[in-house]
Amino acid sequence: MRFHHVQLSMPRGHEARAHRFYVDGLGLTEIAKPAVLAARGGCWFRGESATQPPVEIHLGVEDPFIPARRAHPGLLVDGIAALEALRDRLAASGYEVDWTERWTLDGFERFHCHDDFGNRIEVLAPGA
Repeated sequence: MRFHHVQLSMPRGHEARAHRFYVDGLGLTEIAKPAVLAARGGCWFRGESATQPPVEIHLGVEDPFIPARRAHPGLLVDGIAALEALRDRLAASGYEVDWTERWTLDGFERFHCHDDFGNRIEVLAPGA
């Protein structure tokens, strides 16, 4: 068994802000929601890797909206160079990257960041 997707919440009508973080910041690709689900709002994103199965993050509208400050997806990248490149990409897009817990998970280096809605995202790479 493996994950197909993880869902996070977002406020209604802010799909462009979601696109800015997940596409421009993280480098994921926006994918179309099935028509029956598209009317609900929100958006879906997919990340591809040569060495990892695809990962999907689905953002669904929640009223009232409350960001996931502690619960979070952990996105695995292919190595330390990819981790640092993603850090640079996020910083260039105006997002804060927190390295406080960089070496606190044996066998990995990692950072945390937040999307435009305050949802916590962890990005990690095998290493250390």
